[in-house]
Amino acid sequence: MKKHFSKISNSNSKAHGYRFTVGRFLEVAVALVFLVFIGRFLYIGISKTINGQNLTAKTEQLYMRNQVLKANRGTIYDRNGLAVAQDSHLYTIYAILDKSSINYKNQPEYVVNKTKTANKLAQVLPLKTSEILKYLNPARPVFQVQFGTAGSNLSKKQKDKIEKMNLPGIKFFETQSRLYPNGNFASHIIGMASPVYDKKTKQQNLEGTMGLEAWYDDVLTGKNGYQVSAVDASNFQTPNSTHTYKAPVDGNNIYLTIDSQLQEYLESRLSYVQNAYNPVSMTAVVEDIKTGKVLAASQRPTFNPQTKKGLKNSYRDILVQDTYEPGSVFKVLTLSSSVNSGNYHPNQYYNSGSVSVNGSVIHDWQPHGWGSIPFSQAFPRSSNTGFVHIEQQMGAKTWKKYLKKFHIGEKTGVTLPGEQPGTIAFNSPIDQAVTSFGQGVDVNVMQMMQAFSSLANDGQMVKPQFVEKITDANNHTITGYQIKNVGQPVYTKKTAATVLENMRRVLNKRIGTGAAYQMKGQSIAVKTGTAQIANLKGGGYLKGNNNYIFSVVGVTPAKHPRYCIYITVKQPRKMSKPAEVILSSIFKPMMNRVILMSKNGLSSSTLVKTPNLKGLNYKEAKKVAQRVGLRLAKIGTGDKITAQSYSAGQKQQSGKLMLVRTSGSIKCPDMKGWSIDELHQFADLTGVKLRIKGTGIVFKQGLATGEPVKSGTKIKIQLKE
Repeated sequence: MKKHFSKISNSNSKAHGYRFTVGRFLEVAVALVFLVFIGRFLYIGISKTINGQNLTAKTEQLYMRNQVLKANRGTIYDRNGLAVAQDSHLYTIYAILDKSSINYKNQPEYVVNKTKTANKLAQVLPLKTSEILKYLNPARPVFQVQFGTAGSNLSKKQKDKIEKMNLPGIKFFETQSRLYPNGNFASHIIGMASPVYDKKTKQQNLEGTMGLEAWYDDVLTGKNGYQVSAVDASNFQTPNSTHTYKAPVDGNNIYLTIDSQLQEYLESRLSYVQNAYNPVSMTAVVEDIKTGKVLAASQRPTFNPQTKKGLKNSYRDILVQDTYEPGSVFKVLTLSSSVNSGNYHPNQYYNSGSVSVNGSVIHDWQPHGWGSIPFSQAFPRSSNTGFVHIEQQMGAKTWKKYLKKFHIGEKTGVTLPGEQPGTIAFNSPIDQAVTSFGQGVDVNVMQMMQAFSSLANDGQMVKPQFVEKITDANNHTITGYQIKNVGQPVYTKKTAATVLENMRRVLNKRIGTGAAYQMKGQSIAVKTGTAQIANLKGGGYLKGNNNYIFSVVGVTPAKHPRYCIYITVKQPRKMSKPAEVILSSIFKPMMNRVILMSKNGLSSSTLVKTPNLKGLNYKEAKKVAQRVGLRLAKIGTGDKITAQSYSAGQKQQSGKLMLVRTSGSIKCPDMKGWSIDELHQFADLTGVKLRIKGTGIVFKQGLATGEPVKSGTKIKIQLKE
């Protein structure tokens, strides 16, 4: 028994010793681990590095927010203060679908309830719930999705509305963009600014790529600011922390000489001719040639800077980047040179029809001519042979001296990129002869406008200009408009009077080529042109009735010109009517509009301030609107006005349609013929969501006139030029 007990005791003693040894070992191990951690923390505290990285820097990086404060690009206004190019804050919506996206508060940063999310988003986006669900349920797993074009270019108002819904996983990123509210509107002059990625700052910035946007890029571009602040885990600024701030400086603003009302009318006339006769190209300029201020200018082909439609086929600015042989409008320069140099003999006679120069025969546009006629008829009849004789009487040396005075073959320096100076072929007698009627000499449109300005300034040319003034972000003028004379006067006041008298005779039905441009009761003077087009492949000139550049230049008033219109139409492919009919369909309406506006000072009458119409009944409101020059249309079946599309005091063009919201229910109006601006007015007032396709004006709507509508109603709109 004792022996047995002794064995058990010995066994317990050994087990106890084993447990003691293991326990001591564990105590030592724990102590060593503790010492290692203490040592590690001491090491980190002293060295502040781990794995080769500075922890202090990493902590600062984590809790210091360095924010770039974007400067706004300057706005481009027309002469009356209407914005034609401005910054636009647009947003693109996207949805995070990856379920591993959890924030530091352990809350989901992904779309949790797809059906609820789709239902909510359908209230703002022009998409059905089912369409949104398709985006939220892609065929294969992805981290995030966007919603196509319907989820792009959202306004801040739309973004704010969605953010108030507090939908997990729905995020936005801002897209830098430029708003061109008028669409096809002096597009090659105003130009375009596009987002460009800056590798140095790793930021996207708007940069001018065409037109005045490019020429004045440094003027329009602001300077970004920055803000550096300490934030906590919730991204809020911590109290008593260091804070560095530098305010952004917005870019300067540019006011153009262009008048929006004239410009829009010009665009409409050019579009009419483009659709009816399909020319290869067209240009048109309306200028106050007394001062050099360009009031309207455009070209075809053109593009819409907002949608980029047409850009691929019309990247060149024809006004300055293309040169051409001007044809008979150039005779304005030849005649003034001949008169001023004392070599014009109006009562002498010459044989019209044809003339031989060094073995080459030059014909009149009417091959058999008009027999023996006085030189006084050479200009109104646009006789090439007459002007060959006039050039020969001047002599090549004198004629070349005047071409130099007119700065032909030199850039005007107008503020548009890529201007081409043109060329003059002047080596042989035949070269010299054909320049007298505008062949063998290449010019650009603005060179011709500069030359025509001499008619209004007693022979002194003035430089065409597009910019009225430059102001800073606070609208203080930095640079104001100044007339820029070009060289010395080319000719005298007496010479100008003679040339203008000849231009008036062009309208004479018996001997003039410009009878189609007569305007009853209006004081105008014109010169027509028909220039052959060089055959670049086979040499010589192209053949065919439409292979010409047809042109007309006209000034008003006839004796003391102030305004000038110059139009060119190249190769109409549907030449169903004579050239003068095609050109006059632009020239006469534009000249009428210029004369009418000039009687009112050409500026103040085109701009009005929007009155406050809220609370008035519709009949009263309509009278108030008419008094200031606005047209009114109501949305709603009631009578009392509850909202208006333009806020009180806002500047708008005279004659513009303004929508007002009245009490009562809303029915879908007949929107046919509405502009994009009128559609936006309607959407803003009603909350209706429009899915717009195409450019131009409304020609088809997806909801019938008279159908009831409410906020959130979706309507498809088709536009057409």
